[in-house]
Amino acid sequence: MKVAIASDHGGIHIREELKQLMNDMQISYEDFGCDCETSVDYPDYALPVAEKVAGGEFDRGILVCGTGIGMSIAANKVKGIRCALVHDLFTAKVTREHNDTNVLAMGERVIGPGLAREIARVWLETEFEGGRHATRVGKITSYEQ
Repeated sequence: MKVAIASDHGGIHIREELKQLMNDMQISYEDFGCDCETSVDYPDYALPVAEKVAGGEFDRGILVCGTGIGMSIAANKVKGIRCALVHDLFTAKVTREHNDTNVLAMGERVIGPGLAREIARVWLETEFEGGRHATRVGKITSYEQ
């Protein structure tokens, strides 16, 4: 698996935690920034990650901002992206099993680094169930066409 990861200024600390997690899990990733704590615009980081995932260069993407809301809205504007804003373990698992999400968004001001690591771990390890869920996801893909 290859993961694209990015954050704005509001998510840099958790992004660093998640990079360490992926190192521990031996998952390949590329960091798309940002590298400062001064205010930046989240679409400048969310959109390139989403485009790389939608284009097939990366299998999945992870985005972090203050709340995760802006990143998830921006990422979901890219055709082929199913980004979920997740702040608990149950939805981290189900969004992969049922929705085949390919981008995960989280908010550093909402959750701490320990929970963020666990959410990402669950999300990265969980496979899509397919079956009736594939039909539903297929309807979304068809609509995008």
